[in-house]
Amino acid sequence: MVLKTEDRTINPTPDLSTPLASPEAQESVLKIWGQQSLSGHVSVNGAKNAALPILAGALLCSGECLLHNIPALVDVRRMGEVLAALGVQVKCGPHSVMVNARDLNESHAPYELVSQLRASFFVIGPILARLGVARVPLPGGCAIGARPVDLHVRGLQKMGAEVHIDHGIVHAQVRGRNRRLKGANIYLDYPSVGATETLLMAATLAEGETTIGNAAQEPEVVDLANFCRSMGARIYGAGTNTITIVGVSQLHSTEYAIIPDRVEAGTLLIAGAITRSAIQISPVMPEHLTAVIAKLREMGVQVTPEGDRGLRVAPGYDLQATDVETLPYPGFPTDMQAPMMALLTLAKGDSVITETVFENRMRHVAELNRLGADIRAKGNHAIVRGVPFLSGAPVLATDLRASAALVLAGLAAEGVTTIRGLYHLDRGYAHLDQKLQNLGARIQRTTIPADPTVAIEEPAPLPSVPA
Repeated sequence: MVLKTEDRTINPTPDLSTPLASPEAQESVLKIWGQQSLSGHVSVNGAKNAALPILAGALLCSGECLLHNIPALVDVRRMGEVLAALGVQVKCGPHSVMVNARDLNESHAPYELVSQLRASFFVIGPILARLGVARVPLPGGCAIGARPVDLHVRGLQKMGAEVHIDHGIVHAQVRGRNRRLKGANIYLDYPSVGATETLLMAATLAEGETTIGNAAQEPEVVDLANFCRSMGARIYGAGTNTITIVGVSQLHSTEYAIIPDRVEAGTLLIAGAITRSAIQISPVMPEHLTAVIAKLREMGVQVTPEGDRGLRVAPGYDLQATDVETLPYPGFPTDMQAPMMALLTLAKGDSVITETVFENRMRHVAELNRLGADIRAKGNHAIVRGVPFLSGAPVLATDLRASAALVLAGLAAEGVTTIRGLYHLDRGYAHLDQKLQNLGARIQRTTIPADPTVAIEEPAPLPSVPA
């Protein structure tokens, strides 16, 4: 198979607006002049939460894998750096990445990279399956709550690996002549996406049959399974609560396209709803957004299919309050909780939001209240009392999805909103500010002194917005 790609060492995200350099004297901020009507069409990127495990999954193949629809994100770049540190060739072209793990020769993932990206822990399954030994640091990422790896560890142990954690490093090895994992029956105490994906990948090259019970059913799990199948893996039941994997001795080269990002799509739908605007988004897979669309329609927002893989959002009646509880798929996604909270701040009546997936995912409440919202939070519950309007103010993004919520609130607020902490936004949304500009938003990325004690000055009015 000929893989056409640009022949240069990866930066999978060459067009990122901000580099991965260490903090300097200046930091990027977004300034949003709110209450502008949006219109037009906006494209949805490939799914971040599918691209990251699939990039790790390419380690299972001893040949070349060409991946399309890869989003230009900081997290994707970091995963590329992790793969390169393992001795893997990674090259990029426009919206595509080529991974050649033929010379995978390093079993130890570097702490300085893994500590910045939780998804980099995915490499433990493929490395262990290929080399029979893996050493991967405990992962980092957004501080949205405890996300232990005990389910991953217990599953690998069931498959015959010896696993222990020493000084923050997970050491795993398979003893025996061929150093291959063995098929096993695994039941997850919780339908963890990360554990499901890690064990699915490890099982593709194991001897015999592996069954994962109480498996995560998210679309990103299905996408990973489809990618592995395109390499010759034998996987059945992905998308249900029981996944069966029949191990094979090796996988072959493939070319594969990542699914659209359902979280970015949901965020853009809310951008239309919160600004009372009619916009079109594509490509999307509406079946991945069933819970989000249902809640938007409950609130009075019109969401209708358009074309083959598109959706149109338009203002309907006055926004009405509704209750939201986050759940594993097919329930309402935890990644949409913060953006939905931003919309509910302007709904008529009281809404109750219950976060059941992560215990520390309400830190955006204080920042939304800074914009004039009326939200009371305790533990994993928040009561949102709708207000007539929001007012622009300086705010700080506390995590990835919180940053999107603040952008959405800023679009609806009177006056100017200035958002710090854009490194969170750039981890999960590629050029969101440019996309919103093209829809008619008055939004500008600029720099300010990085010292958080320096006050943000009120900006002068933005004269015009590019078409």
